[in-house]
Amino acid sequence: MGLRVSEVVKLKVGDIDSHDRYILIASAKGKKDRYIPLPESVLGLLRQYYRIYKPKGFLFEGACGGAFSKSSVQAVFRNAMKPASIRKKAGVHGLRHSYATPLLESGGDIRFIQELLEHNSIKPPKFTHRTGIK
Repeated sequence: MGLRVSEVVKLKVGDIDSHDRYILIASAKGKKDRYIPLPESVLGLLRQYYRIYKPKGFLFEGACGGAFSKSSVQAVFRNAMKPASIRKKAGVHGLRHSYATPLLESGGDIRFIQELLEHNSIKPPKFTHRTGIK
């Protein structure tokens, strides 16, 4: 859904509105709240997840309770790539781009996508000469 890892780990069960199909992203970057649409396909997966794990506070709770850590999310992502035979170097943040790219390519309004992802600018990132990475 184009969320930052830091936003995923802060999600609380009460942030999900399954009736109106939106998710509250509370105190996102810049300490601003925003709402994002909750696709029907994700809603079904969240319902399955809820029935199995029965989270109380945070939607994704760690083994000892409390929020799942960002590094744990990244480790789960890396471990999921192996059985899927994905050998390309990728990180969780790449999923944000994988969400936005098809929206843009299918004619989505760039300002809407910018707002959805909470980007201040639509300019592409600057790259460093040494690494080629922002």
